[in-house]
Amino acid sequence: MAPKGKVGTKGKKQIFEENKDTLKFYLQIILGANAIYGIVNLVIFYTAATIWTWIAFVFSLMVYGASYRSMNSMAKPSFAEDGSLADGGIDLNMEQGMAEHLKDVILLTAIVQVLSCFSLYIWYFWLLAPGRALYLLWVNILGPWLTADSSTPNQEPNEKKQRRQERRQMKRF
Repeated sequence: MAPKGKVGTKGKKQIFEENKDTLKFYLQIILGANAIYGIVNLVIFYTAATIWTWIAFVFSLMVYGASYRSMNSMAKPSFAEDGSLADGGIDLNMEQGMAEHLKDVILLTAIVQVLSCFSLYIWYFWLLAPGRALYLLWVNILGPWLTADSSTPNQEPNEKKQRRQERRQMKRF
């Protein structure tokens, strides 16, 4: 059963602490996935490593770097002159926020990177990320824009309503 009443809000100090913990957690995931991939593919099976193994490794590093850096800049706190916390940054744990998508990209990359120790064909699963981005683009921006009704026939009644409202306001004064 869902709790009744108003949803609680987080204070800036709580957001600051949770953001630190979230960034630490995702940094550990990034370092762990890179360590596993590096040890298995680039140390143990070094002789079997191809150029694609290295390309995949560099690609994952770039994705991790861009995602983590974006999350870090979003969570950047600001402090007052006296050293007190003025703003805790954007809440990285907010639902339906940009940070949620960045965390998904980090997790997808880590999973694909570790599983690719068995086969490089696993990297095709990373195509889920641009597929999801295209889906979100269509659902939130392109779909509503392309299927929206044209508003030219409805503009005349709006002008008439606006004139009526102006006349009513003039009568009140």
